[in-house]
Amino acid sequence: MLRKILLSLLLLVISLPLLAENAIYTSAFNNRAISGYDAVSYFSDNGPVKGKKKFTTRYMDAEWRFATQQNLDSFLQAPEKYAPQYGGYCAWAVSEGYTAKGDALQWKIHEDKLYLNYNAEVKADWEAMMLQHIESADNNWPSLLKK
Repeated sequence: MLRKILLSLLLLVISLPLLAENAIYTSAFNNRAISGYDAVSYFSDNGPVKGKKKFTTRYMDAEWRFATQQNLDSFLQAPEKYAPQYGGYCAWAVSEGYTAKGDALQWKIHEDKLYLNYNAEVKADWEAMMLQHIESADNNWPSLLKK
């Protein structure tokens, strides 16, 4: 219990500047969603791969990269199907009522939706009570976005 409280406080302090000014999480150094990973590739058997600059689009004020033209085309047809939940912010943090960065390599597909988490430890905690965390995060989002 103490570990969970300390982790919450740490994530809160780390994420204070990340009070979701943007609907899609991007790093301070570029405007790439999911750290440049191909959002469609998460839904394949091979898992996520980095996107290429030549297969790029803009969606919700972020740059999205894809490994192939086919994946780019799939995303353009249904971006809400492939974009991570909560704009790619940490699903556990959103369930707790704040935002923190989502790590493109700490992911889970549940009911055809992509979720990202801050790190492996946070992901394990989130998965232990995933349905409750999703319900809580769904209730908290998008009120966490700055207007």
